[in-house]
Amino acid sequence: MGRRIVVSGGGTGIGLATAETFAAEGDRVVILGRRAEVLRAAADKLNAAHGADLVTWTSADLSDPEQTRRAAEFITADAEGGDVDVLVTNAGGNVAPSNDGTLEGIAGQYQRNFEANVLTAVLLTEALLPHLTRPGGRIVHLSSVASLRGPGSYGGTKAALHTYTFELARRLGPEGATANAVAPGYVEDTEFFGERGTPEFIAQQIGQTLTGQPGTPVEIAAAIRYLASPEAAYVTGQVLHINGGAQYGR
Repeated sequence: MGRRIVVSGGGTGIGLATAETFAAEGDRVVILGRRAEVLRAAADKLNAAHGADLVTWTSADLSDPEQTRRAAEFITADAEGGDVDVLVTNAGGNVAPSNDGTLEGIAGQYQRNFEANVLTAVLLTEALLPHLTRPGGRIVHLSSVASLRGPGSYGGTKAALHTYTFELARRLGPEGATANAVAPGYVEDTEFFGERGTPEFIAQQIGQTLTGQPGTPVEIAAAIRYLASPEAAYVTGQVLHINGGAQYGR
């Protein structure tokens, strides 16, 4: 039997591509998110393609401590053992891209993006940390090109994940586990931009790259797979930028 993988935000886009990458290798995958119907459909699709019961799911708002605790209990209640080999925190997004200009509106925008991007990663990680395999455990957080260039309310939350990644790398390194982050630029075939993803907007995003093409969920999943692999044991405390050269790494 393969490794045990947990992917939050695993029902669509990058999270779904990541879950599929691991399931295709025979790993057992648990996908999490808020929408039960989306998770169920994703799990059914992956199990039909790669083997019955490889993929399970549970729904939770991972910014809520009690719901996160219940999700962690579901994950670790596996009769074959509760250890987690790989945790990928992909849940989140720019859930509040604008505000009404009032101080209350600005505060609400920052708070909503903090909850969606920082708390969802931190609470799930801390809940599962006692069960992370040592040595050999892998944590990969999903950041964004916005962490380098904004916008502030969203990009700032992704930058906060970088410092949390560095903290985890220091905590886990002596025990043989790693923590890294992947920071994508514009990626097609996701729900990230919603109604903002007009043809003009997409053309602008692609035009910022040096390659003249968008990223794909499969490409991001491949990078996550590498960071989660045994071969990446010497890679920790890093942020891997994948954006077609739209923003140089630093």
